[in-house]
Parts: sequence; structure tokens; C-alpha cells
Amino acid sequence: MKILVTGAAGFIGSHVVHWLQHAGHETVLLDNLQTGKRANLPADAPFYEVDLRDQAGLAELFAVERPQALVHQAALANVRESMKDPITYAEVNIIGTLHLLELAKEYGCCKFVFASTGGAVYGEGDDRSEREREDGETDPGPSTPPFTEKSPAMPMDNYGANKLSCEHYIQLYSQNYGLPYVILRYANVYGPRQNIKGEAGVVAIFAGAMLADQPTHITGDGAQVRDFVFVEDVARANVLAVATDADGVYNLGTGQPTEINTIYRLLSELTGYRRRPDYLPRPAGEVRATWLDSTKAGQELGWEAEIDLRDGLRQTVEWVRTAAVRS
Repeated sequence: MKILVTGAAGFIGSHVVHWLQHAGHETVLLDNLQTGKRANLPADAPFYEVDLRDQAGLAELFAVERPQALVHQAALANVRESMKDPITYAEVNIIGTLHLLELAKEYGCCKFVFASTGGAVYGEGDDRSEREREDGETDPGPSTPPFTEKSPAMPMDNYGANKLSCEHYIQLYSQNYGLPYVILRYANVYGPRQNIKGEAGVVAIFAGAMLADQPTHITGDGAQVRDFVFVEDVARANVLAVATDADGVYNLGTGQPTEINTIYRLLSELTGYRRRPDYLPRPAGEVRATWLDSTKAGQELGWEAEIDLRDGLRQTVEWVRTAAVRS
């Protein structure tokens, strides 16, 4: 199948391209290279340096390549930046996705796979879900982690709101125009090729700073909880999503809650880092606790996370160390 992958030069997108090609698919690659890197792109696939806001550029790509399916990874994805610049985030993430949906409809694409966020779309979670709450309530309720696809979506930041809006549009195009779709709600993805200089992606940021023996900081008290899923596992899920006949929303996570302080300790052990972190105020829009129940993905896509946290962290540190040597 001929598949257009957006965000193909990025951290997750480049791994998705590799796994799609490994599965025998023909890929067409799109990225504006704002955060993606040419070095991540394979040489044996056509590449278009086009922004999602460039409606004419996207139309030209479709006219030339006529992809049969889309795997849409491209997005502005920094929670904190989304709170500072909501207009740009909406233009890229929502309007850009609508451009792709219109073209998918026009060219009769047989599948639209969308990278959403389980880390931001569900909003605030209560990490005391297994214990009695302060008000004496013992029932954790539907909005406490681990979140399922039926949990209320209540994003606390503009990035999460963008992704949820796109989900609604995708479902609308399915209902009205028959466009088959799969929405994948990622937990906190980490692994090789993640930007060590960014403001998102705590594993890569910590690893880069620790290997360079630079100061590190943690926002909040470090007891906030996340679900860390390895990038190769997420890439495999995209291949399964292309192949499935099912339409739907699927969580992709390990189901294991991990504190940021734990990530810091494990990475310190792997890198030999001896410094203590500086703790900074928790920023607006950052949730306290989130982790995902991916039972549905296992039942309907045949997917589960295979790489455990320690092994994934080790592979990430090795990649960061090698990348530092190359640079």
C-alpha cells in the first residue's frame, strides 16, 4: 500500500516510516523540518518539505503521489508552548489536519491513521485511584487513571484540546464520507531520536544533560505520574492500525504509572550522574497523574507494549551517548 506519512522526519514519525517499510509498504514522506531532521529520512522514498498549513503544497503532493492511506504524525506538540501560542497551535494541528482530511476524501483514501495523545486528552488524573480519597469516596470513578477509551476527555492544555478536536473531525469524516480511520492515543513516548534540547520529552532531556554533566531540573515535586511507552512499540502499532479493518480510538501505553523522580533516579544510575535536580514550579496545563489502559488495543489490534522501562531507558541513553560523539 502507498502511504503518506506526515511528520516523517520527526522522532516518532521516522520510526513509523521504518516499520511501515519493513512491513512492505511504499511510503511518501512529508515534513516541514521545523523540528524533524533530514538525517532521519530514508533515501529510498519521495520526500516533500511542506507545511500542514500550505494547502496548495499538500494538494500538489496528493495530485502527484495519490497515496492510498495516511499516517498523520505531524503536529506542534509542546504542552507549555501551546498555552503561550494557542492560535499557531490551532492553525497547524487543527486546520492542518482538516486540509489532509479534505484531500483524503477527494482522493478516496482507504485509511486515516491519526496520532493523538493519551497523555493530554484525558486531563487531570488522581494518582490515588487505588486508595481512599480525602472525601471518603472509595470508588475511583470514570475519570481516574488508568484511563480507558471510555474515560471522559477533558484536556487541560491547548495541545490536548487540539488533538481532541481533530479526533471529532476525523470521526465526522468517517460518518459523513465513509473515511476509515484509527485514532491512536499515545502515552508519554520516549526513545532514540527524541530531541535532547527540547522542552518536552523528559527522558531525552534528562539523558542529554546527565551525559554532559550539566544541571537538571524537575517541574513540580517530581511525584507526578506518567506512562512511558517506547517509540518502537508505538511505531509497530501504526503498522497494525493500517492493516486493521476496525475503526476506533485506541490507547497505547504500558499501563504502568511511573513518577518523574523514578525516571530521574534510573537515568542517573545508567549515566553515572551524581547531581541533584533543581525543582521548579509546576507550569499551567501540566497534569498531575496519567497512565493508560491499552486492553482494547490488545484485543482489536493485537498490540501490546513489549519494551520494558529499564531496557527502553538503556537504549535511549546509548543513542544519546552515540549522538553526542557524532556531533
